[in-house]
Amino acid sequence: ANVPHSSKSSPDRAARGRLIVVSGPSGVGKSTVVSALAERHAFFFSISATTRAARPGETNGVEYFFLNPDAFERMRERGELLEWAEYSTHLYGTPRTPVLERVAAGDDVLLDIEVMGAMQVKGSYPEAITLFLTPPTVAELERRLRNRGDTSPADIDRRLAIAQWQLEVAEERFDHIVVNDSVEAAVERILRILEAPSTKADDDSPPH
Repeated sequence: ANVPHSSKSSPDRAARGRLIVVSGPSGVGKSTVVSALAERHAFFFSISATTRAARPGETNGVEYFFLNPDAFERMRERGELLEWAEYSTHLYGTPRTPVLERVAAGDDVLLDIEVMGAMQVKGSYPEAITLFLTPPTVAELERRLRNRGDTSPADIDRRLAIAQWQLEVAEERFDHIVVNDSVEAAVERILRILEAPSTKADDDSPPH
């Protein structure tokens, strides 16, 4: 369902694809919404680079590009990453070239990344469409986190505090806020955003 497609198969699509960034707080259901969205709209999913070691069953260039810290640092210094961050002592980032090559070829590219990474992408590629997925209320987010059963009370409190900050940032910095009260409704909202004339790629846009 998520096999990339060429814009040539659809006459109303412009030549260039779009870079679509989806972010949201922990527990909001981002992965579920993105999976459901991919069944309705063809995307190329970018592969992140990371300095962590490959786990059993993982292949370089499939789940991640596995790099040593020096190679990652060289990519960062040369401006070859759209965004990067450190999580649990490992570095993660989105390589710029594969993403922009797909966009230039007419594919819509989707990034499912954290809020700070999303803002980095917007800064380095202003044409990106940034979507922040939010729960109907913070209380609902708390309910979802508690129901997962794999999160300690202290961790839930920490995640809720981060979520509150993220929502405040998103209201100022993201192009669209999408409420995830149900997966189907959230997907429909995102599809309407992507179908709006203001988010269509422009044939006359300069190359990047």
